[in-house]
Amino acid sequence: MDLESVMQELEALGKERLKKMYVSNGAREPLFGVATGEMKPLFRKIKINQPLAEQLYATGNYDAMYFAGIIADPKAMTEADFERWMDGAYFYMLSDYVVAVTLAETEIAQEVADKWIASGEELRMSAGWSCYCWLLGSRPDDEFSESKLARMLETVEKTIHGAPERTKSAMNNFIYTVAVSYLPLHHQAVETAKAVGPVELKKDNKKSSFLKASENIQKTLDRGKLGFKRKYVRC
Repeated sequence: MDLESVMQELEALGKERLKKMYVSNGAREPLFGVATGEMKPLFRKIKINQPLAEQLYATGNYDAMYFAGIIADPKAMTEADFERWMDGAYFYMLSDYVVAVTLAETEIAQEVADKWIASGEELRMSAGWSCYCWLLGSRPDDEFSESKLARMLETVEKTIHGAPERTKSAMNNFIYTVAVSYLPLHHQAVETAKAVGPVELKKDNKKSSFLKASENIQKTLDRGKLGFKRKYVRC
């Protein structure tokens, strides 16, 4: 399938209700409003196709960019490619659920994520912390440096309340993911969550919401999910 035919198929799958929901979360035109689950049959037809993924991502259409992440070949992508994709990721559903997810399937994931965390840019920082969440939730514990992750927890505890809004959310998720999916630092992550307490997320023209890592960790532990690892990062 070529770019034009894929765009036509995505457009046919679009729903106005989902389009409005995506826009309320930060998406902007052009977009169709396609449910991610509806993309699976299209993926089965196309499989992995990096050249087509690049064409789709370059359209600036949210649904096409999301689908690009599904058909991308992460191992064919360089650090420069991921930087370019981040440049185009204008809100968190792209930075954290397309770029960070795709990066998490590479050997350069931690190296690139570390640079993004140190960048000072809201969405790059968010993608960096999110990438670690995808990694920790899917890879064996022995692939990570315990001392490095311990320092990262300390950084979160000291800086989360002053971080940009989307970065706060990703950092909060990092605490949760370490507590649930990385057994060597389970107890430290639980203590970090307690020390951090509720994290306020301010929203434009809306009431603030509060993220509570401690409560979410406890709910997951109550379901017997300590040590949970997902089989696949991408859908």
